Amino acid sequence: MSKATEIKKEIAKYADSEKAKILQGFFKTGKGEYGEGDIFIGVKVPEVREIAKKFKETEFFEIEKLLKSKIHEERLCALLILIQKFEKTNEKEKQKIVDFYLANTKQINNWDLVDLSAPKIIGKHLVEKNRKIVYTLAKSKELWEKRIAIIATYAFIQKNDFSDTLKISELLINEEHDLMHKAVGWMLREIGKRNLNAEEKFLKKHYKKMPRTMLRYAIEKFDEPKRKAYLNGKI
Repeated sequence: MSKATEIKKEIAKYADSEKAKILQGFFKTGKGEYGEGDIFIGVKVPEVREIAKKFKETEFFEIEKLLKSKIHEERLCALLILIQKFEKTNEKEKQKIVDFYLANTKQINNWDLVDLSAPKIIGKHLVEKNRKIVYTLAKSKELWEKRIAIIATYAFIQKNDFSDTLKISELLINEEHDLMHKAVGWMLREIGKRNLNAEEKFLKKHYKKMPRTMLRYAIEKFDEPKRKAYLNGKI
């Protein structure tokens, strides 16, 4: 039995059909929705995480089989294994993981998969490196690659380095998809938690043309009078 098959069997032990129905709706898997065709079997994230720990030595070609699965929890497990590998290896191997990740972005195709993995792999790898790749991803036509670009910068924000997040937020400010509005707003809010002046400088320049959801996410932690002032265009 291949390692990928073994992992799939392990994941299937925790399947819950009732939870699967809820997840199918929550992650918008219906026709025409952003997660169209994604299949959930109802396994909880902590359970998948434990399986990933158990199989953390799995080789790339086996991880790729999981990542190419139609089942969401199997792709999730693949990414969790990659994160564990990334955290425990040398620079040469980290580069291999990053290259593998970037070669498989089509499989990282729901917001939880992006949010879980992009900062911990792409972001952490680029903290002290050239960040050209996040700009390339931000200019992609693919929704998930654009989300990877902005969410990866969370690793920079955690180091109090905001410049790339702000530049990429500008690139994505006219995006039409709600998932991008939420992602950009969220990262701006994270900047504000660490440096409110940096966030407000950006907002004062852009808030009147920002999508409403993006603005709401960005100002969520502001006090009520200031929030209302931004929402009413009176800053």
